[in-house]
Amino acid sequence: MLHHLMASIPIEIMAAPEEGFDPDGLAKWLRGFFGPLFLVTVSIVAIFFLFTREITRFAQFIVLAIGIGVVFYVPSIIETAAKAIATALGVDGS
Repeated sequence: MLHHLMASIPIEIMAAPEEGFDPDGLAKWLRGFFGPLFLVTVSIVAIFFLFTREITRFAQFIVLAIGIGVVFYVPSIIETAAKAIATALGVDGS
C-alpha cells in the first residue's frame, strides 16, 4: 500500500531541491523568528526590574542583553572574536 501511495506522488514533490542547503537562508530565518522574541523578552524583564526598583539588576541585565543582542544580530561577530582571541594568544590564525 505504501508503494502505491508513493507512486501516486508527482516527482516534483519528491525531488530534492536543486540548489541544495542554504545556511545563510536558515540563519536569516532564525534571526527573523527569534529576534522579535528576544526583544520582547528583554523588554518585559527590563520593565519588571524598573518597576521593582532593582536598578543594579536592571543594569546587569541590560549589559547582558546588549552582549547577547550583538552576538545575535551581527552575523560575523563570532568569527571575528575568535580570530582576535587567537591572535591575542599568539596562535596562527591561517
